[in-house]
Amino acid sequence: MTGAADARMPLVEHLRELRGRLFKALLAITVGIVASFFFWEPILSFLRQPYCQASTAEGCGLFVFGPLEAFAIRLKVSSIAGVVLTAPLWLYQIGAFITPALHRKEKRYAASFLVAGTLLFAAGCAVAYLTLDKGLQFLLTVGGDGVVALTGLKSYLNFVTVTLLAFGIGFLFPVFVVFLNVVGVLPLARLRAWRRGMVVGIAAAAAILTPSTDPYSFLAMAVPLYLLYEVCIVIAAVRARASRRRHRDEPDAGLGDDDPSYVDPRPSRL
Repeated sequence: MTGAADARMPLVEHLRELRGRLFKALLAITVGIVASFFFWEPILSFLRQPYCQASTAEGCGLFVFGPLEAFAIRLKVSSIAGVVLTAPLWLYQIGAFITPALHRKEKRYAASFLVAGTLLFAAGCAVAYLTLDKGLQFLLTVGGDGVVALTGLKSYLNFVTVTLLAFGIGFLFPVFVVFLNVVGVLPLARLRAWRRGMVVGIAAAAAILTPSTDPYSFLAMAVPLYLLYEVCIVIAAVRARASRRRHRDEPDAGLGDDDPSYVDPRPSRL
């Protein structure tokens, strides 16, 4: 599908194209799930590492409470890992189906937002993983010396999964801010005026999104999000400067809101 010719494709051709893209995406996800199922031990070792760093128990073992629980957890984690690891492949299939219907400028924006969103989601998951041991250490010791935490494999992996997703989704915040700036909903002046309010809003969002509610996870999400908001302001300022530079030579440049615009009295050629 390329160019304007694809926009004139009949409905049946579009449906056939969609079916092919969905088949390739599902095939990639299936292969990722199967591979993750067989490589379960390295995945579990990777996910268990923050717990081993935070736990004082010998061997940092995790417990299962039933004969079928281990298999169900392995299947669940393999499914999530398969979807995440093959994200570049199935995202490409979605983009390859959608982008031919867009104009050149829209394609550029769509590709930029897709790449930025993917990188920010990965960055959020990385920040969550690197700070997870601090939060776990706080949670495991908050009960005092007389309390021994018996951590189940299911509850731990659910906690890790929710934490990684919360940070990944939270770090998509600047993508939406920049998008609203591009479409004109959040101009530069408004972004600057909302700085103080954003401190409170980001702090409240971080407190809600972090599942553990420990201070380490809260700061690990809130501080980067506000820094990313400042990056959004810089991007908006660059865009505003570039827009002024483009319109500097236009006849209406520099006119106020109440000033009449320039009208060329010469008749146009038919």
